[in-house]
Amino acid sequence: MPNAKRKVTAPHLYVIHNERLTPPPHLLAGERVMLFDGECVLCQRLVIWLTRVDPAKKIHLATVQSPTGQDLLRWAGLPTDNFTTIAYIANGEVTVKSDAFIALLGQLGWPWRALRILRFCPPVLRDAVYHAVAHNRYQWFGKLPAGTPPPLDGQGRRYLDGGNQ
Repeated sequence: MPNAKRKVTAPHLYVIHNERLTPPPHLLAGERVMLFDGECVLCQRLVIWLTRVDPAKKIHLATVQSPTGQDLLRWAGLPTDNFTTIAYIANGEVTVKSDAFIALLGQLGWPWRALRILRFCPPVLRDAVYHAVAHNRYQWFGKLPAGTPPPLDGQGRRYLDGGNQ
């Protein structure tokens, strides 16, 4: 039957469960958050710097140890128990490591925004440096006791969880 028409069937659609199709929990539309290790002295210093250079509070904060941080980590598909990087969530996109830091810089004013030029450095090199610092952060900068509150930020909704850990 060379002239017989073959029935062509469309492939079955696969439904892939992806929780990131839902908006991130605890964030209003257009809000951004940086997740950081609340026990890391270096991370605490980064937060203190961020609160100074972001007076408009464009970037919200949450520790990875807080219930809010844990919810956001689960939503992003990131580990909740052994977290060695900052994470930046904006517009439903999640970035980690050096990409997160560069994305965060892009939300700040000048001259900090100019540091986004670092994105032209090869990611392998950027992340190697980031990993070395992240791996040694407790040895080099110290570790805070569990439950240490994050640095004060003044008034406003900077911490998504009210600054609790």
